[in-house]
Amino acid sequence: AFDFPPQAKARALELVNNLKEALSDRIKTLEWMDEPTKQEALKKLAAMRVKIGYPDKWLDYSMLQIDRGPYVSNAIRAGKFETTRELNKIGKPVDPTEWGMTPPTVNAYYNPNMNEIVFPAGILQPPFFYANADDAINYGGIGAVIGHEMTHGFDDQGRQFDAAGNLRDWWTPESAAKFKERSQAIVKQYNEYEPLPGLHVNGDLTQGENIADLGGVKLAYAALQKALEKNPQARAGKIDGFTPDQRFFLSFATIWKSKQRDEDLKLRLNTDPHSPAHYRVDGPLSNLPEFQKAFNLPDNSPMVHPPAKRVNIW
Repeated sequence: AFDFPPQAKARALELVNNLKEALSDRIKTLEWMDEPTKQEALKKLAAMRVKIGYPDKWLDYSMLQIDRGPYVSNAIRAGKFETTRELNKIGKPVDPTEWGMTPPTVNAYYNPNMNEIVFPAGILQPPFFYANADDAINYGGIGAVIGHEMTHGFDDQGRQFDAAGNLRDWWTPESAAKFKERSQAIVKQYNEYEPLPGLHVNGDLTQGENIADLGGVKLAYAALQKALEKNPQARAGKIDGFTPDQRFFLSFATIWKSKQRDEDLKLRLNTDPHSPAHYRVDGPLSNLPEFQKAFNLPDNSPMVHPPAKRVNIW
């Protein structure tokens, strides 16, 4: 059953705040970004709005008539209602409280024009989020999603917008060049993935999402380590035979479990800005030495990139 009590919203907000802190720490220590660009990045992160669960002000549907008549009539009236609502915004100030998704939607997004991250109640459910689960599970699930959306504010497209959501270049040429160099390393890495014989992932098409996937899981892992520092007992304990680090990575992999026909995979390889689910797990984790260490994987494991080939942006 769909459930999102106030305590779940509070727990989700705590996760978001911890992820923001992890990204702030990360920006401050980036070896490839210069100080002026770091200051702008930190301003943008501090100004990033957070929306969780559901809006404070609900959309008024009282003027929309839905009845037991023909389906197409209801659809036409709904379309007219939405069109009128959008047209009525012309000439008025932008409403920063408005949501671009409904609460039951199982998704999340970053809006560069508003510099906001939004997590509807629909995604704050298993397997992404468990209100009563231990930190390792939630940081590996919804934590990675939160980190993913935050990183979109600093990916190849989001980085072009400033703290106020304006299209403005706030990067020094030196930092921009180093970012592009690292981004191209991700493009090259993902171009090598071959989901079907002769068909490769399009590293350019999926660049922004791959940057966000890698950044998201790295930030979530860093935030988990901070949480475990405050709870040494949890760090030492195993659940079902798995350490907190192992549960974190297992939880991350679980959110991308899927079944897909080859025909759909072919279509998405040509049109979807996201990599196939399999590589949304293997891609980020193969770049993380923490993953290799958690499962004691040998250097020649297919899930491990050698240090020289690992990509690290955020």
